[in-house]
Amino acid sequence: MSHANAALTPRARLKLGQLVVEGRWSVSAAARRFEVTYRTAQRWSRRYAEVIAAGRRPGLQDMRDRSSRPHRQPGRTPRPVVKRIVALRWRKRLGPVEIGHRLGIAPSTVHAVLKRCRLNRLSHIDRHTGERIRRYEHPTPGALLHVDVKKLGNIPDGGGWWHVGRVQGEKHRAAMANAGKIGRDKHYGPKLGTAYVHTVLDDYSRVVYAEIHDDELATTAVAVLRRAVTWFNARGVQIERVISDNGSAYKSHAWRDTCLELGITVKKTRPYRPQTNGKIERFHRTLGAWAFDRFYPSETARRTALPAWLHHYNHHRPHTAIGRQAPTTRLPNLAGQHS
Repeated sequence: MSHANAALTPRARLKLGQLVVEGRWSVSAAARRFEVTYRTAQRWSRRYAEVIAAGRRPGLQDMRDRSSRPHRQPGRTPRPVVKRIVALRWRKRLGPVEIGHRLGIAPSTVHAVLKRCRLNRLSHIDRHTGERIRRYEHPTPGALLHVDVKKLGNIPDGGGWWHVGRVQGEKHRAAMANAGKIGRDKHYGPKLGTAYVHTVLDDYSRVVYAEIHDDELATTAVAVLRRAVTWFNARGVQIERVISDNGSAYKSHAWRDTCLELGITVKKTRPYRPQTNGKIERFHRTLGAWAFDRFYPSETARRTALPAWLHHYNHHRPHTAIGRQAPTTRLPNLAGQHS
């Protein structure tokens, strides 16, 4: 590939060939004219002559560098063998050594084939099914909502073990139990309880609505859904479908009747297949930036910090899955929405 300042770009090569073949210049004169070697000038003048002999008028495409790949590769792995390598990779998730042993070929050959087929990393295929990862995205905001619950242990007053260490964290829990602020389990150990983060995520925009409660009952899940739908409607988003796992709250009659009342189609994930609800599962990993990255002196302080973190996530944090834009940039551009 010639660079911009090369002595012979495709345009200059075309001119050189034209001077030698049609202008009757000698190769030596053309080489001096374009300040290249005799062999270089001879090469491009011959290329020009070959195109003329083929009955075509030479153009820039005829003067470009040709690929250095050989026309024939008798040592290349046969296509049937390549298909067997790919099949074993997809169906069995085997490595180059095991595949090579089964097919009687070198592991290095297997690795070269897998790399050429972009299957050299298991992360390129689904680990459970062995099929290529298929990503989907609904075309408009509100076409599908993902709902789920993230469970987090409550933080004792004074801070949890994540930041203050195991020993000090246990002392904080014991102090709250002794003061009667928290209960005790069947072994008489301090029981802090659980924070249930009910999250609602829009499939297209990745905008999230979330609330923290002390349970994951159907009545709580239904109330969160109603408020989430109202919140999205205020931003110009009409909800069409909602997908959830097969938790008891989402299989209840209250959930079904509420979705019917709101005009929302109910969808469920495949059992034991959390990847179906993968967008919200991935968001729960991101939620760790709010739950664990900062020191909170109490559970109340952590819960109070959630709305500000959600505002940052929705309005300011770049999301890699949508072109490093903030999620709200994919919602209808209402006045003051992106502030």
